[in-house]
Amino acid sequence: MTVNQWVPAAHRGDAVGDSARRVRHLLREMGHQADLFALTIDDDLRDDVRPFDDPASRQGDVTIFHFALVSPMTAAFAALPRGRVLQYHNVTPAHFFASYDTNVFRLCTLSRDDLRTLVGHTDLALGDSDYNRQELASMGFARTGVFPIAIDTARITHAAPRPALDSVLDDGLHNFLFVGRIVPNKKIEDFIRLAEFYKRYVDEHYRFIFVGRTDGMPRYYDMVRALIADFQMPADRFVFTGPVPNDDLAAYYRNASVYLSLSEHEGFCVPLLEAMAADVPVMAYASTAVPDTLGGAGVLFEPKDMEFAAELLGELAYNDAFRAQVIAGQRQRLRDFGDDRITRELQRLLAEAGGAPAPENPS
Repeated sequence: MTVNQWVPAAHRGDAVGDSARRVRHLLREMGHQADLFALTIDDDLRDDVRPFDDPASRQGDVTIFHFALVSPMTAAFAALPRGRVLQYHNVTPAHFFASYDTNVFRLCTLSRDDLRTLVGHTDLALGDSDYNRQELASMGFARTGVFPIAIDTARITHAAPRPALDSVLDDGLHNFLFVGRIVPNKKIEDFIRLAEFYKRYVDEHYRFIFVGRTDGMPRYYDMVRALIADFQMPADRFVFTGPVPNDDLAAYYRNASVYLSLSEHEGFCVPLLEAMAADVPVMAYASTAVPDTLGGAGVLFEPKDMEFAAELLGELAYNDAFRAQVIAGQRQRLRDFGDDRITRELQRLLAEAGGAPAPENPS
């Protein structure tokens, strides 16, 4: 069977593209012809990802379209004669960007409108979390389901050592880590408010580290930096690294006391699983897809009471028995995203969408 995957843009380190490449690898191991096609391709991926204008992109027995934003792929996908599998990675609601970037606001609005045009034009509509699946169902998509992100944690667990960076981070401060873009739905300003309570009621020996792009929404990043100054917080306790190589990323996970998410919109949130792979206890605000991804692991809290959150963060940082219990649960949950499970889910997907034989043992 020929199984094609479409992604609007192929960027190394992007969760959607990384998942698609992992799925392609598993499909090939299963004996299928599998390729990945994109509208735009980074130079370092041109030998790995095929351009969308290649006629072969339309010739799959099954085509998995990874939807995350408006693009010409949507109409092309709707026109395919068979085997149309939509995998929805969610679109951040536009209202998060209204005060910071009108172009992104418009892009998010158009993307949701674009998604709705596929109602009635898919054979399967899958979310990578049940949160995403529910949104598809609410739009009117039939035959919905969940197909999880295929994550390869080797970039975290098998990274090369970074002794100089390890030395800098191992200086007696507790490192609280966030990985992702500095954008409004991630609620970076709430980290600053949390730090004020943490400093006041728990401990002054802390450092918040933010690994990810800061240039995507300059007005928002400027607001965050201004808030740090307004709170008169020590600037060296808030580190914004920008994008980093995988080996550096692994070092930040390795030296983290707690992985922290205060986001108010996530379609999946891959860093939660990367933190699990690094044996870093996860503490997260229980928003959107975050509870789905954690699946009972980690530590969830709601409502967003920062005084309570500061005390909980202190427990995770200092209570060794509590940390060990949380990490044990995370190790169990991480098994749900292993290659064996993804392969079984792929077998089911292909059986439903393309007529491949279903697995004999679905358990």
